[in-house]
Amino acid sequence: MAAEPEILDELRRLRARVPQLTGALAASVDGLVLAHDTPGVEPESVAALTATALGVAVRMSDVTGQGDLRELLVRGVHGYVATYAAGRTAVLTLLAQDRVNVGRLHLEGRRAGARIGELVDAEAADASGGAPAKAVKPATRAGTARTRTTRAPRATATNARTTTDS
Repeated sequence: MAAEPEILDELRRLRARVPQLTGALAASVDGLVLAHDTPGVEPESVAALTATALGVAVRMSDVTGQGDLRELLVRGVHGYVATYAAGRTAVLTLLAQDRVNVGRLHLEGRRAGARIGELVDAEAADASGGAPAKAVKPATRAGTARTRTTRAPRATATNARTTTDS
């Protein structure tokens, strides 16, 4: 994979921005490791378990009408495992100490997931000779105020997948 060094660089920058991270891994939604910075943890096992948890989380999101899965957070006694959608075919899994600022974890994890998604989706588009199936929107737009409005619950979607679109 040509994007692997760029993904690994993104993982290392992410770990530098959030010192309480103990590991970071990018994987395909099928559980194959794309890149990892996970000292002391077997990346293939984490990627496989991420794919399994992702399948359950996507189904839960679908059945409850919450739309496409964006992220999954598991809290254990000793810390967190956070998984973020990274484009259409990849996920970012972060391991963090219990004392991590969860808001900062989400902020940086979402940004890194969007960037990794762009890299993976661009490589997939290059490999297939076409444009990516769906462009990833930037997390924020300069000069544009972001507002939130109340939404009515959506009907259950038949095509559940992960997405980083905002």
